[in-house]
Amino acid sequence: MKNIYRKRNGTLMKKITLCLLVVLTGIFSSIQAQYVYDYKHTADVYYNARDYYSAAQYYNKALGTFKIKPEQVLPYTIAGAPAPTGKMKDYQDVVARLADSYRRFYDYGNAETWYAQLVGFNNPAYPQARFWYATTLRYNGKYQEALDEFKKFQKSYTASDDLSVRTALEISTCEFALSDGQKLPRFTIEKTSGNVNEGGANYAPVVLDPGTLMFTSSRSDNPPLPTASKQKPNPNNRKGTPYVNNLYTATGSENSYDNSQKVKIPMAKGFDQGVSTISPDGNSMYLTRWFMKDGVKQASIYMTIRQNGAWAEPRPLGDNVNVPGYNSMQPFITSDGKYLLFSSNRPGGMGKYDLWYCIMSNGTPGGAKNMGTAINTKDEEQAPFYDAEKNLLVFSTDGRVGYGGLDFYSSEGDFGTWSQPVNMGKPLNSPKDDIYYTALDNSHPFAAGFISSDRESICCLEVFGIRRIKKVISGLIIDCDTQKPLQGATVTLLDTVRRKTISKVTLGADGRYTFEADPQRYYKLLAEKQNYFSKALYVNTDDLLKIDSLDNPTLCLKPYEIDKPIVLNNIYYDFNKATLREESKIVLDTVVDILRENPKLTIEMSAHTDSIGSVKYNDKLSQARAQSCVDYLISRGISPNRLIAKGYGKSRPIAPNSLPNGKDNPEGRQLNRRTEFKVLKRQVEARSDYDNNSSQ
Repeated sequence: MKNIYRKRNGTLMKKITLCLLVVLTGIFSSIQAQYVYDYKHTADVYYNARDYYSAAQYYNKALGTFKIKPEQVLPYTIAGAPAPTGKMKDYQDVVARLADSYRRFYDYGNAETWYAQLVGFNNPAYPQARFWYATTLRYNGKYQEALDEFKKFQKSYTASDDLSVRTALEISTCEFALSDGQKLPRFTIEKTSGNVNEGGANYAPVVLDPGTLMFTSSRSDNPPLPTASKQKPNPNNRKGTPYVNNLYTATGSENSYDNSQKVKIPMAKGFDQGVSTISPDGNSMYLTRWFMKDGVKQASIYMTIRQNGAWAEPRPLGDNVNVPGYNSMQPFITSDGKYLLFSSNRPGGMGKYDLWYCIMSNGTPGGAKNMGTAINTKDEEQAPFYDAEKNLLVFSTDGRVGYGGLDFYSSEGDFGTWSQPVNMGKPLNSPKDDIYYTALDNSHPFAAGFISSDRESICCLEVFGIRRIKKVISGLIIDCDTQKPLQGATVTLLDTVRRKTISKVTLGADGRYTFEADPQRYYKLLAEKQNYFSKALYVNTDDLLKIDSLDNPTLCLKPYEIDKPIVLNNIYYDFNKATLREESKIVLDTVVDILRENPKLTIEMSAHTDSIGSVKYNDKLSQARAQSCVDYLISRGISPNRLIAKGYGKSRPIAPNSLPNGKDNPEGRQLNRRTEFKVLKRQVEARSDYDNNSSQ
């Protein structure tokens, strides 16, 4: 979660602007110094102008003029000490402004140092200092220390305001980070090499093709300004500054891209542009254009079309997307072209920036719909990415418990309903801002991709490549009779929650299957082969959070032939009755399982008797017993249309009822008193329980 009192201006434009100030101020600071004598006054001017980088430089200079000794500070660090006056008061005011300046331009390392001193003053004039101290500790990844400070602040702070509300969320964030950080990572992450991250801020990557990466950058296309100039450039004034956000492409592979070139899109004077998405046919581009006025961003979404191999002048989308007086930004078009997603602070939202979507019709967006409270919070939701095949939304927010700053979350849904968003964990998320997910290959959207993060920078977003650590489930399928690997069988992996087929394999000579899987999923593995009873195995992959692979128990498939009876041993009835004994129901439950796992089968349940008694009596008794079995199967949810009851009486013995000498044969009669079932109709070809859409 980011600090809600820092305005992010959507695409983190303020952070990008400050990154430029770091570069530009360094050019002029040596020249300006000779004209500056009242450092605190100059620092205050920069601070009030929201140029926090410059303000910090001059507050630092101002501190050097006080010549305060440690023994002079010590009395004011004791609780209950009188409020400082004169020189000491001015000193503490400068420390407070210095800490605040560092925090506001995201230099949390220096901010932590000065907030620690400010908190040590125990000055009631700075009641919020401990909150911001804790915040900088959290941004620096010191979760336990941050947790301790947030709890102290919660006990001592008496005001009812946004900070008091935010503190509870910050405490939960620290506790979550400390516990979730023990889990094994699901991705690897590495800064993209080449020249993608050279100069300015670089963010919002988009894969145009396997060898081309498009991204937004605030890098300069011009040589540095002459150092003899005495006027400090203002990034909000486009005159005299070469730092303007625009779209660039770079070529390469894996996670290395070079030869960065500006995309040739007509540029509106006084505007920045970037954060784009390409239509599925590659002929339309949706992008954000913005300008800064008094430190406040004004942003709208535009569209440009490719004409004769070149991009035409971008035109703003209509009121369905861009509401006058409000910002819309960060467009994303789904791979099927059906939806346009974006972030906006337009009316009707839940808080600051919310996620919205429009249904597309012939390239034109319909009315925007808010993605609802399942996704949006009272804080920031930004940079949507949606996989239409897996029905999975990825976005960034600072309004939920996470690692801090903007975190990546995922939610399953179809624009009608959404599941509870889940934090995507380390290393995708860090204590700082993590935003703008994009896939390297849309056919495998979560196998590899790119994100933007400022985790390794004071001021600016950078592009990082990510790759999912493979998690696998595997197992062996054998023939129940021969106990040998069942070559040619198929195994289908199904997601039982999303009710989707994930993947399907045909087994080789070793009979083994292997699937890539996600942790914390509920899967069904369905093993099938022609003229074998199918069998299912249900797998919970919670353990994949701690290990990389799960080897499932071996499954055996039982062969069958059409119209060939299969004897069910240990089916018992009361004497001279058709009443099933309880132990018989356990055996019939195996038939229930077979029928559930083979929903295309129709079977005959048959009962047989020995030779004692008349034909009429035995026919009646056997029919009643067969019907008892069918009735039990129906009671377990099997459709009556799939079941036939048939009593054969004593007409089909499988053993002699008497010995050759004419005496009774108890063993033979016992074998003849049997219950069987046989398949009457062949199973239709192997099928998916849910659908035929593969997501892998």
